[in-house]
Amino acid sequence: MAYSGTGLRQGSTPLAVRMRPSSLDEVAGQRHLLTPGSPLVALASDASGESGSVSVILWGPPGTGKTTLAQAIARSSGRKFVELSAVTAGVRDVRQVMEEAQSSRDLYGVSTVLFLDEIHRFTKAQQDALLPGVENGWVILVAATTENPSFSVISPLLSRSLLLTLELLSDDDLEILVDRAVVDPRGLAGRFELETEAREAIVRLASGDARRALTALEAASVSASSYAESAATSAQSDEDDDEDDEDDAVEAPAKAKPVITADIVAQAVDRALLRYDRNGDEHYDVISAFIKSVRGSDVDAALHYLARMIEAGEDARFIARRIIVLASEDIGMADPTGLQVAVAAADAVQLIGMPEGRIPLAQAVVHLATAPKSNAAYLGIDRAIADVRAGKAGRVPKHLRDAHYAGAKKLGHGKGYVYPHDDPIGVSRQEYLPDELRGSTYYHPTEHGNERDVSARLAKIRRIVRGES
Repeated sequence: MAYSGTGLRQGSTPLAVRMRPSSLDEVAGQRHLLTPGSPLVALASDASGESGSVSVILWGPPGTGKTTLAQAIARSSGRKFVELSAVTAGVRDVRQVMEEAQSSRDLYGVSTVLFLDEIHRFTKAQQDALLPGVENGWVILVAATTENPSFSVISPLLSRSLLLTLELLSDDDLEILVDRAVVDPRGLAGRFELETEAREAIVRLASGDARRALTALEAASVSASSYAESAATSAQSDEDDDEDDEDDAVEAPAKAKPVITADIVAQAVDRALLRYDRNGDEHYDVISAFIKSVRGSDVDAALHYLARMIEAGEDARFIARRIIVLASEDIGMADPTGLQVAVAAADAVQLIGMPEGRIPLAQAVVHLATAPKSNAAYLGIDRAIADVRAGKAGRVPKHLRDAHYAGAKKLGHGKGYVYPHDDPIGVSRQEYLPDELRGSTYYHPTEHGNERDVSARLAKIRRIVRGES
């Protein structure tokens, strides 16, 4: 059952658990899944537990709120809530839940929400055992996974569920989360003062992971409390040494709150990580050097900066995302396979995790650093966007407009359109740009790698399509 946030020993419960939202309104981030009328909101707002709802699979990185969303639904919905973990539950446990859920529905008309954490760890047989309950509406499955459900969840279960993708939390979301934990009675209850620089350090360290942010805050609060107690003991000792025999009692000053500083965060969390990331400069400097080394084709420097990020504990997903951007921005059509390699490396990291994920990351970096370079595609879309933002759009030419609906042909839509496949060479003279942009060119290929061939072919295509001599 969901943690209730009460109990005599609440303080020994991890901060990340104590601060789990009691309703969807408290959830930080994932606003795209929590709009009015969305499946999760509908499931949570059903106070009676009698209306139908669809099963959902929550897919996202660790610390993005999968368990939090499920437990917020448990607190808000009038349905019976059962929680299982794929790490410990077996087929017998699943069947028992199904039997009890069927009885609850038939006897009381109330369905059961089954939250299944780490569904990707379930075997095919265990997932098959879920099908009757989901199919017949005995249970509403809310399953969580950090792995791509297309590979880890059986097709019949996928087809009976909505797949909802969770995103990494933004820095703003994490700041809200951390500030709330500092003052909330469930959290630090206002007993500590958090400096702005310390909060920024915690947010940077978290890399979009709420659990990581709260764990870092809790560790820093323990250290801050120890420092404050040591300072108070030392001050008291000095005062006792200097005491005279005066009889007048002096009222003790109010005890100051322990202060969580950026230095305390640095000492409370892994030192290698903080040396890299504490003030942000090193974080941005290293990723900048990494990108520029790949762009500059220095494979050894690129691997050096990759190693520094890995050893410093940088989020592998962040590295993978930067590599994907690099593949299109700096290699582009000079080596079109670069993007495929980058995406494959990101998928591999998602599937196998770290430290093994360093191997496909390194392969992708070597591929991109040694590949021919071109930013022509990147510059091309920026030129096109600049024209659109400047109001250079114009109407779509009539011969290119949709002619499939009733009355379109009377408006002249599609008239004069030349079907390229009817031409012997597959390319024909035709105007595609709006009149206002006729003759505009956005993509200017280089002579590097594959783009050399693209450049020669594109010159011929443009001459034919635009009727240039």
